[in-house]
Amino acid sequence: MLRALLRRWASYRYRFAPWIALHLRHKRRTIRYVPDESKDKIISDEDVLETLLKIFKALFVNDFSRQMDYFTLLPEVKSKYPELPTLQFKISKRSCSHQSQNIFNPEEVLFNTLGFSITRAQSSLISAGTGVFVTKGFVPKGAVVSMYPGTVYQKFEPIFFQSIGNPFIFRCIDGILIDGNDKGISKAVYRSCSKRDQLGPFQMSDTTWLTRAVQNPLSVGQYVNNCSHNKTANVCYQEFDVPECFPIELKQYLPNITYSHDVPAPLRCVVLVSLREIEQGEELFSNYYTIVN
Repeated sequence: MLRALLRRWASYRYRFAPWIALHLRHKRRTIRYVPDESKDKIISDEDVLETLLKIFKALFVNDFSRQMDYFTLLPEVKSKYPELPTLQFKISKRSCSHQSQNIFNPEEVLFNTLGFSITRAQSSLISAGTGVFVTKGFVPKGAVVSMYPGTVYQKFEPIFFQSIGNPFIFRCIDGILIDGNDKGISKAVYRSCSKRDQLGPFQMSDTTWLTRAVQNPLSVGQYVNNCSHNKTANVCYQEFDVPECFPIELKQYLPNITYSHDVPAPLRCVVLVSLREIEQGEELFSNYYTIVN
């Protein structure tokens, strides 16, 4: 019913386009703009895919106890992870001592896999609210440091109600919009689409970014603040389309989902890539934004 109501308003999108544009903002007064002569991709799609597969596989193995449906219904999945028998033995020993069945928490998995961890905290900018910080380790230049979660809308799809007072709508170069708001109607739409696309017991997207306990520790990119005169950008946004060959067992960690189920297009993701080396304790600040007049 919710999606039907939103579609009803689709015809009003262009009538109210100037007004809506004022609300398509990221962190108050900003909207993404990339000049034609600028290179939007700092690293290759292959590098992005390699990083996502690396951290998602580590999360999958670490959360072994929740993956039994995959091993039962898709036996071929287990053969891709030769380290699982040893891991299962370690988890059994921990279970006997009444400890958590996860070996590490998600932030620890991120640090052990990519060499750094990030988290949300009060921004160093005055009145900026929440920001994202490197809490441990070291981020090299050209590394995927975060992801921008949310519902993905094509240019022609309705996003009228979600745009009202919403500072988390991200505009891709080709006009695709990603609503990274984790509250209100945006949250309800994402959860609805996630349940719609669930394949039996298999989750096709991650919903934990809507909560405090994130399953994918990278999915906090919507809280990265825009750079200022005193705080220069150390990350930029890079668009990435998930290939069809992406492993089904790892889709549970993708923090994006398409609004329309029948759109013949790959899932759009946006990653944040480091523009320089980033030290422990630094806050992340984004690039490629301009003020909306």
